[in-house]
Order: sequence, then structure tokens, then C-alpha cells
Amino acid sequence: MGVDRLDGRLIQLLAEEPRVGVLEASRRLGVARGTVQARLDRLQSSGVIRGFGPEVDPAALGYPVTAFATLEIKQGQGQDVRAHLATVPEVLELHTITGHGDMLCRLVARSNADLQRVIDRVVGFAGIVRASTAIVMENPVPLRIIPLVRQAAGISQPPEAPPAGDDR
Repeated sequence: MGVDRLDGRLIQLLAEEPRVGVLEASRRLGVARGTVQARLDRLQSSGVIRGFGPEVDPAALGYPVTAFATLEIKQGQGQDVRAHLATVPEVLELHTITGHGDMLCRLVARSNADLQRVIDRVVGFAGIVRASTAIVMENPVPLRIIPLVRQAAGISQPPEAPPAGDDR
């Protein structure tokens, strides 16, 4: 489904201020309340907007270590591996991939030592043949969607800020 400029502006407003109400959104966007509600309903039913839940930081919950594990699985064990990984709370995401490995999962842990426990639990399943893990050192570009929304909606990007210490 495509998004137009109004959809893009609405999504951007909701991303910046998730608690803004429909009436206030309509005022800020300069359109009728019914238009905002109809757009929200359409964006939700088409799956563009998947929810309005809080954005939770695993580090603030006590899980400051993030890692990615590439998993090689036995032929025909995909569904069983998926079911197993769904029982591990520290597995935040799971993707099937091409290239080296069959699945990529994002993990969190309380410490590097705790990461070993998490990895042991992940790979302690007969369907997983091998795992390769990379620990995240820094996340300079956290998950972001708004630049993609702007592009899809044809909204010009704001100018990039010069790097720190740049006198432009």
C-alpha cells in the first residue's frame, strides 16, 4: 500500500507524539477530525501502522547487552526451531535469511556472562546445528522508520546536521 503526503505527515506526528489525540492531530494537520480517523483506520487495517504500544528499551529493563546470532538449522526443522526460539524471552527478533546461515536472531542479555546462558539456551535445541554470535558494541543508527515514511510519502527530508565540531 502506498502512502501520500497526509499519511506521511500523520505517521510522523504520531511517531513524534504518540499520545496526541485524533482531534489534536486534525488541528495540527489542518484537516477534519473524520479525515484523520479514516486515515488512521486505513493505515491500521492495511498494516502500515501496527500498533501504538510503548517503545521499551531492553537496557533500561536490565538487558544492556545486545547480540546477533546466525543460526544454521537441520533441514526440515525450521518450524520446530521457530517454536523453540519463541520460548526464549531474550530472543527479540527472528528472521529467516539467505547467505551464511538460515536464521538471524537478535538477542539481549544482562551481561556478557549472561549472554552465554542465553546462547546456550538458544542452541540447546536439536534442530540447531551451529551458531555464530556477534556482540553489538554501539548502535549509532537505531531502528528508524520516519525517514522511510518521508521518502514513501514524497516529503522532503530535513537537512542533516553537520558533524560535531564542524563549523559549516
